Amino acid sequence: MSIIAFLLSFVGSAIFKITYTPRKMRKYTVKWSDEIGKTYPDLSYGEGAANKFDLYVPTDDSKDTYGLIVYLHAGGFTSGDKSDDAKMLQWLCSLGYVTAGINYTLAFSEENPNANIYTQSMEIKESIPSIIKEAEALGYNIDRMAISGGSAGGCLALIYAYRDAKDSPVPVRMVFEGVGPSSFYPEDWKCYGFDEDPVAAAAMFSVMTGQKITEEMFGTEAYAELTKEVSALYWVDENTVPTVMAYGVYDKFQPYEASVRLDKALTEKGVPHEYLVFPHSGHGLQNDNQMYVEYMTKVEEYLEKYMSE
Repeated sequence: MSIIAFLLSFVGSAIFKITYTPRKMRKYTVKWSDEIGKTYPDLSYGEGAANKFDLYVPTDDSKDTYGLIVYLHAGGFTSGDKSDDAKMLQWLCSLGYVTAGINYTLAFSEENPNANIYTQSMEIKESIPSIIKEAEALGYNIDRMAISGGSAGGCLALIYAYRDAKDSPVPVRMVFEGVGPSSFYPEDWKCYGFDEDPVAAAAMFSVMTGQKITEEMFGTEAYAELTKEVSALYWVDENTVPTVMAYGVYDKFQPYEASVRLDKALTEKGVPHEYLVFPHSGHGLQNDNQMYVEYMTKVEEYLEKYMSE
């Protein structure tokens, strides 16, 4: 029952804050037109049916090099689509970046019984060289990148930025994300009762990671090793990329407590980061509009600082 509750509620988390545009947030949208940029939809990066990406390029193609920003969609790892983030990607492209939204094989379904967070993260890793190659074929030479996302997309963005940056074809300069799970400590996942039901926690985390996990493993090095590939927290070190992250105190879909762990790790390692806590909001960051403006302001500041030519 805990697993079913998790799946139902996390699927409901697909609607992320950026789908709502309060007045103060309208500066972070743009009326997309040929004067701003062009969209190349449904380009392939692999053999899977979901291995597609949408590429947005600015009309100004006169620069020697461009920064790439990838935004990964929300949907609890089980739903969502790259088109959900078109407005965000268009706005980022209007700032002069090449941008891309990526689809990945959705998990926990009869059609894709072996898909999980790890396989999704590997698809994201596989997609980046294809995106850069396609951009260069269109005349946009990519020499740096940032990655972002919301919810499940935030989780996958953190994994790429922390785990896979060393293998990226271009330097990863920063990551920005909202409400993405960064670790899987059962005691943090109180929203599903996993702190009091280790059997359910083990079953759920087995499905999410694609690893065989038992309740006896919790708190051991073996558990840490099995979940490391999908836990951005475990990859934090002195070389971790600058990070902007936003979390709601009343999040019922993923544990706010995990974000406290992540903030602590980044602080201890001296990683430049902004940790924005939304004191009245849940997973959708819906009750703190001024805080959301602050989050986007920090995103702009970090883009200017770390993604400039």
